[in-house]
Amino acid sequence: QLVESGGGLVQAGDSLRLSCGASGGTFNRCAAAWFRQAPGKEREFVAVISWSGNTTRYANSVKGRFTASRDNAKNTVWLQMNSLKPEDTAVYYCAVRQVYDSNYIYLTESDYNYWGLGTQVTVSS
Repeated sequence: QLVESGGGLVQAGDSLRLSCGASGGTFNRCAAAWFRQAPGKEREFVAVISWSGNTTRYANSVKGRFTASRDNAKNTVWLQMNSLKPEDTAVYYCAVRQVYDSNYIYLTESDYNYWGLGTQVTVSS
């Protein structure tokens, strides 16, 4: 089971760091991604990091502001979010899937088979 934490209510321009841990499991050989869903909108891709940590991709809307990282020994993935904007308000989900290539990533929601329950991020203007 994946468990996200670190969400909250912040002001525009602030930072947050989301964490995703594997409860009772492991991130071994898993690519990990972050998605988000704003009220009234479909869930969208935010960021992904390969198992090795060598490959990352970001949505254009967060590029340069968000950074994904991981520590496989701690079974934890993070999403550092800087310069937050009101449009970043959403429930943020962590998702993982196993990979055969440690540098490989997946960008679409349907590629992931393990999901957390999400953590709310609210950015006020």
